[in-house]
Amino acid sequence: MHKILVLGGAHIDRRGRIDGETAHGASNPGRWFVEAGGGGFNAARNLARLGLTVRMISPRGGDADGESVAAAALAAGVDDRPFIFLDRKTPSYTAILERDGNLVIALADMELYRLFSPRRLAVRAVRDAMAEADLLLCDANLPQETIAALAARARHLGKRVAAIAISPAKVPRYRDSLDDIDFLFMNEAEAQALIGQRPETAEGWPALLRQAGLSGGVVTRGREAAIGFAGDRSVSLLPPTIDTIADVTGAGDSLAAGVLYGVMRGLAFEEAMRLGAAAAVITVQSPLATAENLSADVLRDMLALVPAAKILS
Repeated sequence: MHKILVLGGAHIDRRGRIDGETAHGASNPGRWFVEAGGGGFNAARNLARLGLTVRMISPRGGDADGESVAAAALAAGVDDRPFIFLDRKTPSYTAILERDGNLVIALADMELYRLFSPRRLAVRAVRDAMAEADLLLCDANLPQETIAALAARARHLGKRVAAIAISPAKVPRYRDSLDDIDFLFMNEAEAQALIGQRPETAEGWPALLRQAGLSGGVVTRGREAAIGFAGDRSVSLLPPTIDTIADVTGAGDSLAAGVLYGVMRGLAFEEAMRLGAAAAVITVQSPLATAENLSADVLRDMLALVPAAKILS
């Protein structure tokens, strides 16, 4: 069975949704929803539910939120191996959403991730986990110097590296490591923040990202066609149209998991892209950031809704 090691964010997400029209500067009736989250952790849970052996390493505080993250890992079948700082708080992300789901404002309390320094990669348990894994997955919650050290270590071990962008503010942390990353998952805003420019048409993303040193990745574009590339292959894939969307939180993380699941199975990249799109559909139909009903069988059934990918090169 394929083994994946995930290093990155595993924290608490709090989302408040306003019931009516948003009244700025005033109290708004609404509802809170709290769950475990984090780009790396969402992808880890999806990959575990698809039947892969997944280990997660992330900093965590010695508090009730940390216990909630551990419980979520156990429920999804993730081998959870955190660095626990008993005197610190588990990182959190708190967002206020309008009735239609658009973001009003958010606060990311991610200070603890700064303690995941490159020295942590030298810990025996981490070195062993990296040596045993078939693929390493990280997210940009890690410090830039830690990402660079991780990518260099993976290159030395001959391991493939995948990465999740997280946000336009954090994706530049990958700039020093692009030559050592095999797959980077991002949206258009994150891709532009990474390389400082945007192509004239979406089909130009692979060329620009290759020029920057990246050998593979996926650029999502909301309801527009996603653009993916790996090696000398570039593809375009239009997301399927669905009637019911419960919450788009975690859709990009599930797409990354679906693509990597296909890659680990040895599928052609365009077919791996279709699996990613199918995983994203399953996720947005769930109120959770990771759909609890996700499985290899459910993913295969959802493929019926996903169109064939268009080969660009």
